Amino acid sequence: MTDAAGALKQAMTVIEGAIGAALVDYNSGMALATLDGPGGLDLNVAAAGNTDVVRAKMRTMDMLGLSDGIEDILITLSSQYHLIRPLTSRSGKGLFLYLALDKGRANLAMARHQLTRIEADLEV
Repeated sequence: MTDAAGALKQAMTVIEGAIGAALVDYNSGMALATLDGPGGLDLNVAAAGNTDVVRAKMRTMDMLGLSDGIEDILITLSSQYHLIRPLTSRSGKGLFLYLALDKGRANLAMARHQLTRIEADLEV
């Protein structure tokens, strides 16, 4: 099992093209842990903004009567991918992993796979 800091360090080192990672509480919008890379992102701003994305999607799913869980949310920019992965464990309820990737260097399928593995090892 890995703690939050270890999980983010693993994401930044094993996922090709990673430029920033955070563990976020989407009830408060606060980042519980962040690790910035060469992208220079303000991960606290990203945490708050992506909290709105997660809340909106959950609200929409509720209004549609969908009972599926969200595996991840992908935001594609011209030069970056932003992955949001709500945690599914009981201890991770209300949290999500956020990962920003350099689109030119990242393999999106591999990044999603590795982020899933990191989540599985995360102990909150």
